[in-house]
Amino acid sequence: MKILFIHQNFPGQFLRLAPALAERGHEVLALTDEVNDRPVPVTTHRYRSPEPRPDRQAARFGTTYTEMTDRAHRVARAGLALRDRHGFTPDVVFGHGGWGETLFLREVWPDARLLVYAELYYATRGLDVGFDPEFANNALESRLNITARQGHQALMMVQADAALAPTEFQADSFPSCFRDKISIIHDGIDTDLLQPDATARVILPTGAAFSAGDEVLTFVNRNLEPYRGYHSFMRALPAVMQARPQAHVVIVGADGVSYGPRAGGDRSWKQIFLDEVQDRLDMRRVHFTGRVPYGTFVRLMQVSRAHCYLTVPFVLSWSMLEAMSAGALVIGSRTAPVEEVITDGVNGRLVDFLDPGQIADTLIDALADPAGHVPLRAAARRHIVDNYDLRRICLPRLLDFVEGGG
Repeated sequence: MKILFIHQNFPGQFLRLAPALAERGHEVLALTDEVNDRPVPVTTHRYRSPEPRPDRQAARFGTTYTEMTDRAHRVARAGLALRDRHGFTPDVVFGHGGWGETLFLREVWPDARLLVYAELYYATRGLDVGFDPEFANNALESRLNITARQGHQALMMVQADAALAPTEFQADSFPSCFRDKISIIHDGIDTDLLQPDATARVILPTGAAFSAGDEVLTFVNRNLEPYRGYHSFMRALPAVMQARPQAHVVIVGADGVSYGPRAGGDRSWKQIFLDEVQDRLDMRRVHFTGRVPYGTFVRLMQVSRAHCYLTVPFVLSWSMLEAMSAGALVIGSRTAPVEEVITDGVNGRLVDFLDPGQIADTLIDALADPAGHVPLRAAARRHIVDNYDLRRICLPRLLDFVEGGG
């Protein structure tokens, strides 16, 4: 088969799938934004970045749709060049739908099976928007803007022959009229790499070093921001550190924003919530690392005595599943994406995202009684191996999905 992947940040979610298809003898190409400098595992072509961004005053509620269709136009033109100059006509096109890249490809390759990665459907109620009252904006204008942003997502699903979502929660965010198109297959966790190691030792960029058995509390996100509960975690820390005077806290993540609004002004969310509690923290035991190499993350999860993962009802991070695979005890938020994986008291602990006091109490208990939580760690590892293992479960299903055209 001839298979084309499309993702502005390729390989993204296709990191393992694209090369696995190539290894099976298929002709696999990828199309990505010209500014994407990530290493790519298959032959990759590039499309010109859309510019300039739409004038919000002119486009108003159509701003997002205009932005997405501008990108779709660039992708379609690049696809036309692949077809007419290089003679490439794919049997399957598989693209991430989040940035509109697949919207016009039916006009370039009308006979190809069009598959989309359906990550999350925007909603004004019941998901991330308005979940945390501290950052809620329930004004009509805000809700109308979110509704308008559904335009390219709906068109994406209308155009697609089939779609894929990594979790039930994410699939169920889509309207019922599209739900039958969506298969649920996770991207997969490398459980052979991410496994417990009683001899693990990690050296942080700060120079601090920890070994398995040390009293280490971890918190990891791409960026430290309210969507991932950074503020709730920081507000819980003073009580945790007072109760556990030997504990060290390792906080991994950059100062930017992946989701939600920026902090505004000249301070990051990281600094805003650190400033709120810093006078009650022993900063000699708090280690902000920024982003770290993947190997450092793996060893950190093997060393962690308690790992806190918080999120509003939104896309579930790979890092939580990876932590469980490595045998970490995850204290997660009692929100739908987390509850799909963690059962409180069985393979982890659940806490109220909005209650720093409860978060602190649960973290203190986890740090104080590592032996008592060994069964939860073992159950967490088993759950990931049994349901999310990359090579034995997820990748074979993903290959079937693409080779079968969805």
